[in-house]
Parts: sequence; structure tokens; C-alpha cells
Amino acid sequence: MTEKKEDKPRIGIVNIERRKYPRFSIDLPIEYHQIHSSDTRTGRALNASEGGLLVYLPQKMEIGQNLALKLFFHNGSIMNTIELIGEVMWIDMHLEMNWGDYRTGLKLIDISPEDLKRFKDFILSLTN
Repeated sequence: MTEKKEDKPRIGIVNIERRKYPRFSIDLPIEYHQIHSSDTRTGRALNASEGGLLVYLPQKMEIGQNLALKLFFHNGSIMNTIELIGEVMWIDMHLEMNWGDYRTGLKLIDISPEDLKRFKDFILSLTN
């Protein structure tokens, strides 16, 4: 007995946004290191949300790996630093940039309440 599948026509393109928080374009320096390592490196954060960051790193990370990060930004004339731990959720290569070869998606997994407030305030300032 063979089962016949009915093909349903697909009309149009549906793009369902799965992110919990909106993303904002940024271009900020970061310092990072792997947990249990003191080998600090630099990279760039290119977008941010309350739930994560898109960063460009000079080295390839592994999915599931945790990174300690410092994100540097100005608030008026004051330089702020936010420290957090992010989990690598995805990686791909981006060869056009000379300051970072690996686009890396990070999910925020640990951040102090004070840094979280500064981070949220910074993100909100991007909408103004």
C-alpha cells in the first residue's frame, strides 16, 4: 500500500521573527576570554538586544561555549563597561571584514542586575 502525499501550494514568503527582543545596530569594542582562561582578546559587537549580541571575533568558538565579555560604550561623556557571560549559539565566517573573521551569536546567560540595567538603558537610548 502506497500513501499519496498531497502537495499544498506555497504562496508568498512568510518571515516569522523568532527573537524575543528587538535587535539594535551598534558598533562597539569588546574584550572577551573563554571561561577558565585569562587569554583576553578583542572583537566588535555589531548588534544587541536584551537577550544577546552579535559579535565579530578573530577566532572560531564552539557552539555551547561560554565567553566572559566586557562591552565598552559611551553614555554622554562617560565611558561605561558592562561585564557579562554569553553562550555561543551559532557561528559563521565573514571574510569581508578585516577586524574579525567569525560572526558569532551570543545568548546572555549571566549579567549582574546593575550591568543589566545599564545594558537595557543603553539599548533604550538607541531608539531615541
